[in-house]
Amino acid sequence: MKTKLGNQLEEITVCPECKSSKLSKDTYRAEIVCKNCGLVIDEDLLDYGPDWRAFDAEQKEKRAHTGAPITPLLSDKGLTTMISWKDKDSYGRTIPNKNRAQVFRLRKWQKRIRIGKNIQRNLSQALNVLNRIASSMTLPRNVRETAAVIYRKVLDEDLIRGRSIQAVAASTIYATCRQYGIPRSLDEIAESSGVSRKEIGRNYLFIARELKFKLQTPSPKDYISRFNNELKLSMETQAKALEITKAAEEKKILSGRAPLGIAAAALYMASVLCGEHKTQKQIADVASVTEVTIRNRYKELATKLNIEFTV
Repeated sequence: MKTKLGNQLEEITVCPECKSSKLSKDTYRAEIVCKNCGLVIDEDLLDYGPDWRAFDAEQKEKRAHTGAPITPLLSDKGLTTMISWKDKDSYGRTIPNKNRAQVFRLRKWQKRIRIGKNIQRNLSQALNVLNRIASSMTLPRNVRETAAVIYRKVLDEDLIRGRSIQAVAASTIYATCRQYGIPRSLDEIAESSGVSRKEIGRNYLFIARELKFKLQTPSPKDYISRFNNELKLSMETQAKALEITKAAEEKKILSGRAPLGIAAAALYMASVLCGEHKTQKQIADVASVTEVTIRNRYKELATKLNIEFTV
């Protein structure tokens, strides 16, 4: 049990009088009482629960005094009230035809007021772009929210000046994927956003430098699981590919090599060694690399790791 003392929360576990741990919380009197000696340890406790009861989901929704939680995915964080497009009043009754024109004007002006400033318009457009890119790449909600927070920081620091909204939004998605260890390459984000790979990379480096991001370099191991699932290979093949990349890391032969190429080559070698032969073209299409890259990398890995590998 906890009681509020000043600005700190102190947990009550034993009675200060008799040292008994048998404490009771009396919700009717808002007190904490010792069952052993009857000492009132604390009183006037605050009840943070709702002042209403609900017996099903419908009642809970109707009786709740609060709205949806705030979210960085909306330009106003969801704090403003929206006039619904259903043309119904608060009681669910249809608005008469003679009043619909007035409601339409109110709705239009409310939208203009919500995104009236340039910074709000920029943010609203950028969040739409973020949601579109994340949806096309099936990224989870926490990635979208973190990318939105990063974009807000970019906007607050006035780093957006002279840069396209689409490119900065795409670069924040890439930065968030790097932060959460989600294997998404620049090529994939470029394909989903319609912005060139070079421009996304340039904006990402600029934002990372200005906001002092400390992100680790992606590892080939981050991509192997996804590529393995897309190629429908066995877990044995995946484990073998991870073993190859781990050995390559220990030998320090990954420096200067793109992780996608290493992951594709390791998966190709593992598929052959485990008897699930996949062609270089099949793996290259999934990993978004060329067949030449796979050939160069698997020959290098086989030589430096002393792996007997014949195609």
